[in-house]
Amino acid sequence: MTAEPPTADTQASTAGLRERKKQRTRAALLRTAVELFTTQGYEETTIDEIVDAVEVSQRTFFRYFASKEEVAFALQHMVEQHFVAALRERPADEGPFDALRNSVLAAWDTIGEAITQFVPIEDYLRLLQVIESTPALLAVHLRRSFEMEENVAGLIAEREGVDVDRDPRPRVAVAAFSGVMRVTGQLWGRREDTSLEAIRALTEDYLDHLGPALASEWHTGARGTAGARS
Repeated sequence: MTAEPPTADTQASTAGLRERKKQRTRAALLRTAVELFTTQGYEETTIDEIVDAVEVSQRTFFRYFASKEEVAFALQHMVEQHFVAALRERPADEGPFDALRNSVLAAWDTIGEAITQFVPIEDYLRLLQVIESTPALLAVHLRRSFEMEENVAGLIAEREGVDVDRDPRPRVAVAAFSGVMRVTGQLWGRREDTSLEAIRALTEDYLDHLGPALASEWHTGARGTAGARS
């Protein structure tokens, strides 16, 4: 007797099991890397230590990550993808700042579950601190931030129907928005409450102050009062 060829359902089931195994392996590598980076330092952690802890080979590691640097930024890349996806879905009639604001708040509504599939939020926060305190990673982080700003400025220009290389407004708007995001991220890291609800509330509060902070006159009321007295 000859064995019957596998059915389409059997092949699909096998492929599904194989894909889930790949996802588990990638998650284990990422989780282990974050744990080692945040407990003993990025520079002090080797790929050999990561793969030994997961009990896989270096070859397996490089199937999922091109380098130790790439695994260090994997979660941040995921956060950025959530934001860009949310921005692409914003209604066309929203103004640039409203689209940026609503996109980041929508991303924070979904990113928590995505991050906690790999590590607790507290570990993600500690990883951000490692990135900012490691010169080699900080340099990469700044370059990636610039590239992200350029990408988002292009999306805003596309939404508004302007040429990003001729009209400075998309880059100016994104630069102001990104500055707020950097400030809120730093403040979040210093607070006792490091929950996603806290960063979302802080982000919303600071973004609401962006317009007034860019106003041409902060002391109108005080000067007006002084003028009335003179």
